[in-house]
Amino acid sequence: MSLSRLLAAIVVTAAALLGVPAPASAAATVVSNTVDVACGSSTNHQAADWYFPAATSPKALVYLQHGFSRSKGNMAALAGKYQAAGFLVFVPTLPSTNGSGCTVNNTGSNPAFLKNVAAWFGNPAGPLAVSYASAAATAGRTGSTLPAPLVLAGHSAGGEAVTYVAGILRTTYPAAFANLRFLQLLDPVKSPSGTNMATGLAAIGGTTLPIYTISSPPYTANSNASGTVELTTTLNRPFLGVRLTTGSHCDAEGSSTNFLCTLTAGASKAANVTALQTLAVAWANDTVAGTTTATNYPGGTYYQSLLTAGTIVTLP
Repeated sequence: MSLSRLLAAIVVTAAALLGVPAPASAAATVVSNTVDVACGSSTNHQAADWYFPAATSPKALVYLQHGFSRSKGNMAALAGKYQAAGFLVFVPTLPSTNGSGCTVNNTGSNPAFLKNVAAWFGNPAGPLAVSYASAAATAGRTGSTLPAPLVLAGHSAGGEAVTYVAGILRTTYPAAFANLRFLQLLDPVKSPSGTNMATGLAAIGGTTLPIYTISSPPYTANSNASGTVELTTTLNRPFLGVRLTTGSHCDAEGSSTNFLCTLTAGASKAANVTALQTLAVAWANDTVAGTTTATNYPGGTYYQSLLTAGTIVTLP
């Protein structure tokens, strides 16, 4: 630990012991560590990044999940946008292949694994809290705790995964579900096996939980927009999100994408990446605060400018 972080940790710890309020802000930072998750009879130690905002009292925790064959680093650009807006962001790497079915995508047997992922949020003293405490100490924020409000966001297969996790929170961890403010789906893709997306939506569809997607047009890279189709045909709501008219499946990764994504899904356009990042963060801000910033929704100035430019269309 650097001298500055050591001194910061001492100050925060001393303040907590003396009952003195912690400073309102600190240096924004990213800490890499691991998070444990049960996988069959064993325990996986998954790599994870924690994005600490400058605010020492973050607005909410954003769990940001990458997609199939991707990793935490591919979500860094979007995570940084949430971080800059005052959110604490948790980005783990989950396997895409595993003999025990412990994967982000469902190849036939991952529901049990995703239930263990959901337990991160259902167990206040469990592996997620342990990982956070370690990261907070490294970031000089010893004594801080995870914020209660929660946002689940997932890209591609990660969108299906967080939908399923949201459903498990509702059915198994009601206290955690009560803290869930928003489900953000980023060009979600259904797995080749199972019914995780449908199961998750069935569990949460009748609630008031805001669920929005930002999708690209149907094509091979997003399995013909399979996750978005599942969402829009399952839920009958006034607003479910937008489609980027010239979008790429890589848009959610932005500048953190790589050749593997652009080779298979096409390169992103800057205007699409900006629109995705702007809307995703704005919607998270609103759903956590319980507000509606009109400019970011149908009829609003910014939203209308995207429509007029042909950048987006409103999903049916």
